[in-house]
Amino acid sequence: MRFMGEVLSARALGRATLARQLLLERAEVGVAEAVARIGGLQAQTPHSWYFALWSRVSGFDPQDAAGLLEKRELVRVALMRGTIHLVTADDCLAWRPLHDDFIFRVTRSAFGRHWKNVDLDAVAEAGRELLEAGALTFADLGRELHARFPDGTPQALSQLVRARLPLVQVPPRGLWGRSGPVAHTTAEHWLGSPLASEPSLEDFIARYLAAFGPATAKDVQAHCGLTRLREVLDRMGLRTFRTEDGQTLYDLPDAPRPPEDVPAPVRFLPDFDNLFISFADRSRTGVLDPAQTARAWPPHGHIPGTVLVDGTVGATWSPSRARGTAGLTITPFSPLPAHARDAIADEAASLLRLLAPGDTHDLVFTDPW
Repeated sequence: MRFMGEVLSARALGRATLARQLLLERAEVGVAEAVARIGGLQAQTPHSWYFALWSRVSGFDPQDAAGLLEKRELVRVALMRGTIHLVTADDCLAWRPLHDDFIFRVTRSAFGRHWKNVDLDAVAEAGRELLEAGALTFADLGRELHARFPDGTPQALSQLVRARLPLVQVPPRGLWGRSGPVAHTTAEHWLGSPLASEPSLEDFIARYLAAFGPATAKDVQAHCGLTRLREVLDRMGLRTFRTEDGQTLYDLPDAPRPPEDVPAPVRFLPDFDNLFISFADRSRTGVLDPAQTARAWPPHGHIPGTVLVDGTVGATWSPSRARGTAGLTITPFSPLPAHARDAIADEAASLLRLLAPGDTHDLVFTDPW
């Protein structure tokens, strides 16, 4: 029988996750290093992930992150769970092969009936040729492919290429203060390097634990979409703990696990932040109180911008801008003590300076949900 180790409370798990996600203290590191340390960022929206980095990196300048996208040191690519993530170039090349089968299966479930009369390999190779000649939107790619493969629909053909090839979204899409069409090319072409020929699942899991642990096998599987990971975890020589309800937690032996009473500062997080996406049970770390958030946070819907107060989601936030005034509206889940309102106001003032440095700023606290 496996020795289960000590019990970690939800609050202790929350503090460990906050530390590894750079949310107990802003890190004095470069943007690329921060992105690597936190395991990448879910980034299907063009710009909200900038707020996630602002809350984690000391002295963060969004133009630094935009510059790394232009220099191809960071990329936005379909990875974990088939969603767009911001990762370093090295992690893109190392991790994407691990997720190829999952992305293909998910896409086939939606479009496979439209692929019956086309040669999948031929479509993929034609897609590679077109995309490496010049970045294309899926609409343009579909039209080009349909001219060559009239038995497939344009959308199904472009999605087949997405399922078979590692595609990155190219700038200006996602640049701070700018954007552009959702145009793609292959990761190999964009980065000038091949994907890893022998990707390591163990290395990927170790990176997950470094960014999100301690975690259950179900947590790791929920994060990446891969399955049958318990046997991999069991052979990695990891340290084990228990949750309060008896689940096995895996962790790297020397990873940080701060005391559960360590202070946690106010932090503004964007929609779909790592802190909420990368676990099977979003309430397990104590960061979420399901009783408070259920009214504002649909279980399978859009995740709003949130405010952490003492390591727990205490409010939602939304920006506005009109006629030279930039505003933030804070909606608490319950009445906030004066010191928490003051800390939120200070952090909000910094966020408004990032969002609209030349505007008049307005902060509004609404009644609790």
